[in-house]
Amino acid sequence: MPDDTAGARRRTGTGFALALALALTLVLGAVLVTGRPDDDRRADDDGCRPRTVASWAADSALTSEFARYGDDAGRSDDWTGGDGTHSVRLPDGRLLWLFSDTFLGRVHGPPNPAGESYTWRDAAAPLVRNSAVLMRDGRLEGTLPAPLFPDPSPDRWRWPVAARVEPRSPGSSEQVLRVLLWVRQTAQHPWIYGVPTATEVATLSLPDLRPESVVTVLDQERVADPSRRMLFGTTLVEEDGWTYVFGGDDGRPAARPASHAYVARVPDGGLADPAAWEYWNGSAWQTRARPEPVLGDGRRTGVGSAFSVAREEGTYVLFTMATGAKGLTTVASYWACSPTGPWHGPAHEFTPALPDAGTAAYNPQTHPELSEDGRLVLSYDVNWLETGGAAAMLSRNVSLYRPRFVTVRLAPGR
Repeated sequence: MPDDTAGARRRTGTGFALALALALTLVLGAVLVTGRPDDDRRADDDGCRPRTVASWAADSALTSEFARYGDDAGRSDDWTGGDGTHSVRLPDGRLLWLFSDTFLGRVHGPPNPAGESYTWRDAAAPLVRNSAVLMRDGRLEGTLPAPLFPDPSPDRWRWPVAARVEPRSPGSSEQVLRVLLWVRQTAQHPWIYGVPTATEVATLSLPDLRPESVVTVLDQERVADPSRRMLFGTTLVEEDGWTYVFGGDDGRPAARPASHAYVARVPDGGLADPAAWEYWNGSAWQTRARPEPVLGDGRRTGVGSAFSVAREEGTYVLFTMATGAKGLTTVASYWACSPTGPWHGPAHEFTPALPDAGTAAYNPQTHPELSEDGRLVLSYDVNWLETGGAAAMLSRNVSLYRPRFVTVRLAPGR
């Protein structure tokens, strides 16, 4: 794939990756008040206790499974690498993995054209903005036709993020798959990786995973400053008939080494209904209101554009890349007794393995479908750090642009 700096970065997987890594983990009418806050529990309510990372270890089995599947040259239209890793368990037991920028096509065994012992792909291999891969009983078995979600226009694209199975409508017995989508648009410097424009929700039928519709739940085009635009869906948590959907804004590296986290909630079965969404304004849940941050002072505390939240024994735990230069390599955590906070931390940090000195980590995501016995499975994406030769390096060594996995154990914190 030709390396033409900004143009190449927009067309290849380096767009999503380096926008996160090089930005040092930055992210991304009338008001109806629906009630006083009901999420201000203290640390001794509902089993909530301070939680921190006690230990972590590489999950070589999952990492190797994606390497095996990506290196399989039996098909010319399947996943060989990507980022933006999210997962959702389907009612029939299969696990659906959703990816953002994705390389398709075949890979070739070593040596590569440079004589190195790396599996490689042709520079002209297809690149799509999103893909989905099915896993059954721990083994990846196929890529859905890609892109699963077509670009809304030539200068815009969709990145899938969190997903869940829910009733087609509140109270319905029919289940569908909802997938949160981030829409971004090509822009000029300094927004060479595009600007946020909207959060959408796609509905897919089950069990055939046929896309049925896409609706916009939060349009951000009227927000003049792109750094203040919010995208929701980087992670979600289900509790007591609600889906809590977290999001972030896009910050400017010089002004804000960390971005802000926000939270919305939707009743079960309502993700695809924009009127059902309620946003936390700092003291109450509101509809059609501009949310207030639940985490982040813009400098010492805050999140990257892609972060994840899990609930363990009554405590919410948030994983994100650390603020500052450590955000290229180090995962930090926060805890709270409620999705709305207050969030405490950053707590214990850890640095997972990287495949090369020239790579960076980003987008830590928990996978509750694979987590059990007090352990959390967490993935992180990897990309080549230097912008100028990133596209070439991802083809020269295909293993660089694939998710890695770790198993994290939590313990009481303070």
